[in-house]
Amino acid sequence: MVMQGLTIASLKKHPALIPLFVCVGGGMAWAGYYTLRLCIRNPDVGWVKKHDGPANNRWPINAQYKFYSPRRDYSKEAFPPERPNI
Repeated sequence: MVMQGLTIASLKKHPALIPLFVCVGGGMAWAGYYTLRLCIRNPDVGWVKKHDGPANNRWPINAQYKFYSPRRDYSKEAFPPERPNI
């Protein structure tokens, strides 16, 4: 026994459920994409242990790794030269 609305034949009988499945499926895909992007692009995450020091010291200072930053352009950002080298 299958729940109504979970097969193609029952979706034809209940077309109002189609937008629900599209929105939920799109939200799940977006959440999976964003989680994967955070795992790959975030400088705080280190997958390889052969590097020395914390993972965030391997990134350039002016690299933009945030998904969306409306107020700041990191490529034009100037940082003080007295930052410590770790």
